[in-house]
Amino acid sequence: MKQTLYELLVSYIVENQNKFYRVAYSYARNQEDALDIVQNAVCKALESYKNIRNADAVKTWFYRILINESLAAIKQRKKELLSDDNPQKEEAYYEKGYEQQDDIKEELDRLEEDIQTIIRLRFFEELSLNEISEITGLNLNTVKTKLYRGLKLLRENIQEVS
Repeated sequence: MKQTLYELLVSYIVENQNKFYRVAYSYARNQEDALDIVQNAVCKALESYKNIRNADAVKTWFYRILINESLAAIKQRKKELLSDDNPQKEEAYYEKGYEQQDDIKEELDRLEEDIQTIIRLRFFEELSLNEISEITGLNLNTVKTKLYRGLKLLRENIQEVS
């Protein structure tokens, strides 16, 4: 059973690697960081695949690892920027096909992390609310509330900017 679970995980990762990159890129907005995030998530998943209780939960289980790695990378980057004594302007790299509207991106970044995650998973990855609930570990009704509150805030903030 465990060997087939490992093979299932590997095939899932290979088939969906572009989706994982897109999620990581939506957080990092930098090619190298996004690739590092995906690589770390894959390594963690392959190291701990024995913790999967249900083969049907591979998708939500891996997305949870990916989101946690993305958030950890963002926090680490903030720490590095704060502790950098010699800040140098770094030119951002934008991947074609993964661009987002600047206004939406900036306004999304201003929201709380859990609301950002819910919106990214719902609209960028087209996951169901139940899947988002499993990934985030939040109650389904909480996910719905945070999603609608976040969308309302985005709408209000974008209208103010326009």
